[in-house]
Amino acid sequence: MARKVLWPVLVIGILMIVMPFAISLPSKASAGQTMLNEFHPIMQPAAVRTAAKYYYQTFVPLGPVANGGVLAAPEIPKFVATLATELHMTPAQVQLFMGTDFPAMAKLLESFPQLLPIFANVPPGLAAYKPLLTAMQDNVHNYAQIDSLPSFNLFTWFFVIPGALIVLLAAYGLGAGKVFRRRRAGSRVSVET
Repeated sequence: MARKVLWPVLVIGILMIVMPFAISLPSKASAGQTMLNEFHPIMQPAAVRTAAKYYYQTFVPLGPVANGGVLAAPEIPKFVATLATELHMTPAQVQLFMGTDFPAMAKLLESFPQLLPIFANVPPGLAAYKPLLTAMQDNVHNYAQIDSLPSFNLFTWFFVIPGALIVLLAAYGLGAGKVFRRRRAGSRVSVET
């Protein structure tokens, strides 16, 4: 009866040794540990709070500025032309005047065409990053729990070592039972003679 139990135990032990390698657990565990290590500074509570602060207090408020920039960019030539008319200048003279007396404003107006694609990407960028930031905020505690586990690189050995012990014990039980039966059969023969 014990032998019938030891064969499945032996198979389970062998599976515990083979399966981690069959499913590429060593490389996957190593990749998991690398990812965990690289996210470590990012997922610290202070770092997540800082990211949220910049997102909500800097980038979100820039959303309306970006939207305004998209709307204002096509109006710039008309603005310069209207200003030229009111100042009795040509548009070139207005640009020279602004470049001399208001250089920062002149550079800003000049850069609007190049900024237009960037401005257009701000609202979708804010929408794309909000779930990422929310997930980070919601998972700081979960990350800390996972980070407190032993190195993922050890996970393979958590299966292989017990599997090897099970195989050895089952093999010993199967082998010892055979030896015991041989000895018992040998002792019966010597008693009968």
